[in-house]
Parts: sequence; C-alpha cells; structure tokens
Amino acid sequence: MLMRPYRGWRSAERDLERLRRDMNRLFGDWPARAGWSIAPGFPAMNAWTNEDSAVVTAELPGVTIEDIEIAVERDTFTLRGKREPEELGEGTSYHRRERRFGGFSRAFRLPFHVDAGEVKAELKNGLLTIVLPRAEADKPRKIAIKSG
Repeated sequence: MLMRPYRGWRSAERDLERLRRDMNRLFGDWPARAGWSIAPGFPAMNAWTNEDSAVVTAELPGVTIEDIEIAVERDTFTLRGKREPEELGEGTSYHRRERRFGGFSRAFRLPFHVDAGEVKAELKNGLLTIVLPRAEADKPRKIAIKSG
C-alpha cells in the first residue's frame, strides 16, 4: 500500500468514502450475480395492499394446516409453522437433500392496523393466501364541509 504523507482529516474521509463506494460496487449485487436467492427466508412470501385490506401469499409445499399459525397484532403480521422431513423407507438414504424442514417464522409490519377478527386464510395446493382487512378506525374518512 502506498503511504501518503499526512494531509488532514478531510482527505482521509474522502479516501474512506471512495473505498466504501468501491466495495459497495464490488459486492453490492453479489448474491444475485452468483445466482443466489436474495429472499430473506422460508417461506417465500408476497404482500400487497389496497385501500381496504392487505393480501399475503406464502409458498408452503409439504406443510399441513395443523402446522401453521397466523397471528396479527395491530399492524404486525406473523406466520409461524413447521415442515416435517420426508419419511424414508428402511434401507433408503438420501442422494441429495435440498428442501428445508423444521420450524420457521416470518413477521413484518403492515402500513395499517388490521381487524384481526375478520382475517381469512386459505391453503390450497401449497399456497397460503391470507386476507388482512384494514381496521375501520384506521380507514381514511371523507370529511363533509358545511358552508355558511
């Protein structure tokens, strides 16, 4: 490394900032370039909202309804569960094992409070769909304007 004579703090800050930018450029999208998934975990989930509700879908192949727990507290949605390993017959061993098993938990905040009593969930063909209606108190209201 080439040593420079002392040039003050400002130049050291600039050098560190340049190094940070170069490292970010080098490693910033590395998982994607390596072909790795950048999803935060299992299960893979999508969520979208409209004025009245949020909808969350989660891919849960091999998970039964009894192994899933959904919780909603104000604006926080939590999905917990477990996936059991496949049972192998006697004298059988794995050649390759990539599918995860065991417990999982995913939680995230929604942009509004949810009416927990009206949440609906359906598991069909390994896809869990949850409809989270917006709480009445949290819905925007039109305000009537009186003249006079």
